[in-house]
Amino acid sequence: MPTSRAPQISQHDHVTLVQLGDEYKNLDEHSLEDISTLLLDLAKSIDPPLMVLDLSHTKFFGSAFIELMFRTWNKIKVRDGGKFSISGLSKTCREVVDVTHIDRLWPVFETSEEAIESLRNET
Repeated sequence: MPTSRAPQISQHDHVTLVQLGDEYKNLDEHSLEDISTLLLDLAKSIDPPLMVLDLSHTKFFGSAFIELMFRTWNKIKVRDGGKFSISGLSKTCREVVDVTHIDRLWPVFETSEEAIESLRNET
């Protein structure tokens, strides 16, 4: 069942931060309807194309969310200077990232502040 609340989106030193709140605790394929379009549209439109996805409130995500992150990253990376990172992973989510090796695609940070600082320094 989709949630009714959108993620928080803010700009920090030219980096777009997308924060998923408590209502995104479990990101399975049924809960992605309301954020899929948002993330993909942001990936095409943010300027500069620098995005941090903060998953501090997320306790579980499945393959459908991994696919959504991959699609978002693909739209960002084709743009000049495009960078994508994730932050705030729970222990369970970190295990998923480690097992799937997606940390080889995108930098993973403990906090969104660290992620923003890293992307800002790469530009």
